[in-house]
Amino acid sequence: MKIIYNFSAGPAMLPVSVMKRVKEEFNNWKKLGISILEISHRSEQFMEHIYDIEMDLRELLNIPENYKVLFCHGGARGQFSAVPMNLLNTNSNPDYIDNGYWSHAAFVEAKKYCSPNLIKVQKIVNNNVYILPMHDWKISTKSSYIHYCPNETIEGIAINEEPFFNDKLIVGDFSSTILSRVINIKKYGIIYASAQKNIGVSGITLIIIRNDLLHTKNIVIPSILDYKKIAKHSSLFNTPSTFSWYVSGLVFKWLKNKGGVKNIQNINTVKANLLYNTIDKSNLYINNIDKNNRSYMNVTFKLSNYKLNKIFLEESLENGLYALKGHRIVGGFRASIYNAMSIKGVKKLIEFMVYFENKYG
Repeated sequence: MKIIYNFSAGPAMLPVSVMKRVKEEFNNWKKLGISILEISHRSEQFMEHIYDIEMDLRELLNIPENYKVLFCHGGARGQFSAVPMNLLNTNSNPDYIDNGYWSHAAFVEAKKYCSPNLIKVQKIVNNNVYILPMHDWKISTKSSYIHYCPNETIEGIAINEEPFFNDKLIVGDFSSTILSRVINIKKYGIIYASAQKNIGVSGITLIIIRNDLLHTKNIVIPSILDYKKIAKHSSLFNTPSTFSWYVSGLVFKWLKNKGGVKNIQNINTVKANLLYNTIDKSNLYINNIDKNNRSYMNVTFKLSNYKLNKIFLEESLENGLYALKGHRIVGGFRASIYNAMSIKGVKKLIEFMVYFENKYG
């Protein structure tokens, strides 16, 4: 069977060993004779399992004791609503940093619940796209919190600085970068991330929230989005996505076996640099993101001869390289190289890109 390297932006590829483990346990989880899909979320076995999962995550991210870990429904889009509903009243004015598609989408949703300030930080000079450094952000003096997305999957643009606004509550959408690099949890009030990129499979959303933020000013917030209620019930207020939770736990074990987040960050840096170096030395492939703001998870590029786009997609797929088509909004190509993508897979892509340029460039 030909090896397929999956560069999908999400749902994304899973580690091979995790997939094998799921297959092995699918019909007989923990030797109970039943599937993980069938077991009660309130059973003793499942309760013990999710406790272990949380402990692994806390170790991987060095999560302080004064933070709660929640596993919720609704994906990151659900948190676009949940964050302002949990933190604010209708007269509040949080700052929303706009550096791409998803950060802007969060702002649009927040407008339903409060009066957010939009701060655009993406700039273009001579067709070169970059993000203003944080010290140039026009943060409001009385903003209730700052929301930002450190990695924009569609444009392949990233904010690689850690926030330093010590007197501000920081909320981060880490959906496409969580567990890919070391972060200082203490700098954030809330971090949220949908699962289908670096955590596991779609259907569950991770929330890391500081304990003092577990309050609800909005009395009409839906219970399923109420962080205080979810925390009180240990993420079991309603039936959770048990399978997604289970797979997430397997991925956390895999990450620990790989040496943890610091080691996976080093691997991710190698992968991204190999691919960007290939693009930069090429006359066919173009990436116009400033080197300080290039995403290490989603490498985007275009061809100088757009007439070759269709051929590139067809031949890349024939060579076992799946889902390289760019998002419909920006076009071009995108190689998503999340944690599960091996260096070998990236080198296979590079080999094809060099071959393709020699043939058609």
